[in-house]
Amino acid sequence: MRFEIEQEIGGAVEAVARIHTEPRFYELLGELPRLGKPEVLDRREDGPVVHLAVRFRFTGALSPAVTRVVDPGKLSWVEESVHDLERFTVAFRMRPDHYADRLRSEGTARCEPAGDSVTRRVTSGDLAVRVPLVGRAVEGAIVSGLREHFAAEVEVVERLLAEL
Repeated sequence: MRFEIEQEIGGAVEAVARIHTEPRFYELLGELPRLGKPEVLDRREDGPVVHLAVRFRFTGALSPAVTRVVDPGKLSWVEESVHDLERFTVAFRMRPDHYADRLRSEGTARCEPAGDSVTRRVTSGDLAVRVPLVGRAVEGAIVSGLREHFAAEVEVVERLLAEL
């Protein structure tokens, strides 16, 4: 399933792009519903490029149809991302800790000016869930959850920007 999610964030492009590479951002994401506290496994800066590896755990409710084929306790993954702070772009891919044969996601994000001190962040990607009968429904549920999460994430970014 192809997806695209847009966010409007109150802050300059440079600052918004940088916040998405900071460990404090991921600490605060742990306060949002449906995901456990993210764990920054690796963070390396190479000039204007930041490499991140962050483990996430899904903690939201799942339908009985999904839990018949997926153990909710095994819904964790590592998001590997490369942030280019000169171009304000991110390339990411998800590496499931379990079910690697059933779940794949990768994509990009870009930050661009959307007015005075407003940034538009556009994330697009592909998500594939290979589970007979419920795969498409699970993909839809994941993308819906991503939309909700990204909407809540805006407040976290703006909160961190206010602390600068």
